[in-house]
Amino acid sequence: GHLGKALKANWEKAWRENIAALDENFYEIQSNNILPEAVFRASGHIENFNDPMTECKKCHFRFRADQFLEDNKVENAGELKIEEMTSKIKEKNLKCPKCGGELSEVKQFNMMFPITVGFNEEKAYLSPETAQAAYISFKEEFSATRGKLPLGLAIIDKAYRNEISPRQMFFRLREFSQAELQIFFDADKINEHEKWKDVQKKKLRIKFHDKNEIEEKSCEELNIKNGIPKFYLYYASKVQDFYLNMLKIPSEKFRLRELSEVERAFYNKIHFDVEIMLDTLGGFKEVAGVHYRTDHDLLGHSKVSGKNLEVFYDGKKVLPHVLELSFGVDRNIWTLLDIFYSVGKEGSMFLFPPRFSPIKAAVFPIIKGGKFEKISEKIFDELKEEWNVIYDKTGSVGRR
Repeated sequence: GHLGKALKANWEKAWRENIAALDENFYEIQSNNILPEAVFRASGHIENFNDPMTECKKCHFRFRADQFLEDNKVENAGELKIEEMTSKIKEKNLKCPKCGGELSEVKQFNMMFPITVGFNEEKAYLSPETAQAAYISFKEEFSATRGKLPLGLAIIDKAYRNEISPRQMFFRLREFSQAELQIFFDADKINEHEKWKDVQKKKLRIKFHDKNEIEEKSCEELNIKNGIPKFYLYYASKVQDFYLNMLKIPSEKFRLRELSEVERAFYNKIHFDVEIMLDTLGGFKEVAGVHYRTDHDLLGHSKVSGKNLEVFYDGKKVLPHVLELSFGVDRNIWTLLDIFYSVGKEGSMFLFPPRFSPIKAAVFPIIKGGKFEKISEKIFDELKEEWNVIYDKTGSVGRR
């Protein structure tokens, strides 16, 4: 609705100002939602973009096996192999949640939407992430922005995934909005950042994949003792700042959760998800991620296209690596609704931080008509030049 759209626009504005503008060499571009099959052969999505699925043999209801197991008290089910998920379902004697029927063995299900385009019905796909447009555009953008690294390409747009069983209202959708920043950099400089001193003492709220508790560790300690590169930690720290300082998420409800090699996306070498404790969904849920994708993307596109995507930088040829900051916009809006919903003596209301509130002010003239109302309208006209404000003179004074 109109208030939700305004809330979303405010979040996107904050993202542009605080994430997409982290460096003077970061720029926003526009992506396409329909891309040819070759793009996704290059990215590896056709071969690897799968979710584990099980099906009821009786009513043929299909759903994600890892989520089903987690709903049935199996922790970190996403780390299990396909055959291990099948074994867990049998071990716990789990049945179809709809009809109680027996479940099939777990198998992989590709989540992309195939479509045909043009007169010859060539195969294409609805893009499952906005990121691919940045990789296709990289070399031209590198040239257009005067040949400097790191280069950031930011995109806010729609993505499409054929989710087996969308649930949790608009937290998991088949068509959703993403805000992503792809940062192209020289891999030889992964353990440095020119502003490292700004963050080295800052503590991150980390949950490692092999630990049960959240730990607070400085970026310096994470670099020295855990071997996480400085370039990665700088941006992880800025993402945490965005949630704690800009969105005003209580720190105890925030964590950066490391995904194991089995659980993380096939193209990521280092993968921490931003997770927020959401009462409405019963636990910590993923709303964003910081992903080190190595040279997977440009290397794949180079092989399939036959074009050399290396660039000349700092006196040498470089095939840049990519650090991705990825945010689910709809999930972030859900997070604001969850965190800032309040029930008190006055009733229920949303106590949003002011910059995210859909409506900044309301003007209610105490007296209808005449000079007083003209003054009220003048105030309203001045306010609406900069803010989203409303004006209402209907009903009784008390009701207003």
